[in-house]
Amino acid sequence: MTPKIERFLAEAKPPTPCLVVDIDVVAENYGRLRRWFPQATVSYAVKANPAREILETLVGLGSHFDAASLFEIDACLAAGALPERIVYGNTIKKRDEISRAFARGVRLYAFDSEAELEKLAAAAPGSRVYGRILTSSEGADWPLSRKFGCELDMARDLMLKARDWGLDAHGLSFHVGSQQIDPGQWEAAIARAAGVFLDLREAGLELPMVNLGGGFPVRYRKDVPDIEAISRTIMAAMGRQFGNRMPDVFIEPGRFVAAEAGVLLAEVVLVSSKEYANGERWVYLDVGKFGGLAETMDEAIQYPISTPRDGGERGPVVIAGPTCDGADILYEDAGYTLPLDLAVGDKVRLLNAGAYTTTYSSVGFNGFPPLRAYYI
Repeated sequence: MTPKIERFLAEAKPPTPCLVVDIDVVAENYGRLRRWFPQATVSYAVKANPAREILETLVGLGSHFDAASLFEIDACLAAGALPERIVYGNTIKKRDEISRAFARGVRLYAFDSEAELEKLAAAAPGSRVYGRILTSSEGADWPLSRKFGCELDMARDLMLKARDWGLDAHGLSFHVGSQQIDPGQWEAAIARAAGVFLDLREAGLELPMVNLGGGFPVRYRKDVPDIEAISRTIMAAMGRQFGNRMPDVFIEPGRFVAAEAGVLLAEVVLVSSKEYANGERWVYLDVGKFGGLAETMDEAIQYPISTPRDGGERGPVVIAGPTCDGADILYEDAGYTLPLDLAVGDKVRLLNAGAYTTTYSSVGFNGFPPLRAYYI
């Protein structure tokens, strides 16, 4: 909670639920990444929060952008980004959307399969491409599973095919999982990527770039490694694995840039119990999984919650959203407590909510409108 957000909430008294984002914090977080990764190209993961105000701020700071769709590419261009600073980083793209991105001047694309590579060769001829390798996502609060990436031997073969098909075989990428709290996962992934670099060098193909993905964590309810420690681990691993043949390095932060900049203001709609004796206390908010809090699935991302009644006696609660879907329970097993005198109508604040909230908000489920947002 920054003084600027505090002041806005006090003066504007916006209706709930809403997200309020302090753009100065976005700029500060981008600056921290530039400080601790001075040799890296910072490519903001637009999916975290594609608000024009954020994109324009990052354009002014010289950021690159990792876009997951043609719509995000267009949002970046509309905010003033140059096409050569946009990466089409999704490995699952329609051929028509590749053609349209190519027509807009985008020249760097991700892939992880032969079928995707064929589309790129046909629709974006001569473009730079990079292959994504599988990682385990172990240690990540929001793992990315096996949906993205391929095994190392396949990555090697596909990079050689990219060269043979007239594309610029530019590099490799990986992602260790979102909200990654184990810096050693980057170390392991770098070692895997370096092995493919070596195999390709022996096959006559020198790759100039490695994309380390995102995953840089922010603090929610528990401590996480700071960005300085993560940077030291990553750069030491890069030095060990690549030595004097250091490739260009890309990083793709999203959560790290936007999360801490935002506060989600919600209202208590109901406080109730299901039984007379020793009943659990349920607190229902006017925002839930379908209103922007999708990352509470499996209680993975646990937002800190502040209330106007903090300081008094607290007790355990189940926290749920307002919709008539039984899945719309935010926290049941994570050990949340809230003040015992919390009442209907109280406003509560979910902190560090600037990333992956507005973009996950549904359009009209149960008739509730999408999460409104203010950028100050």
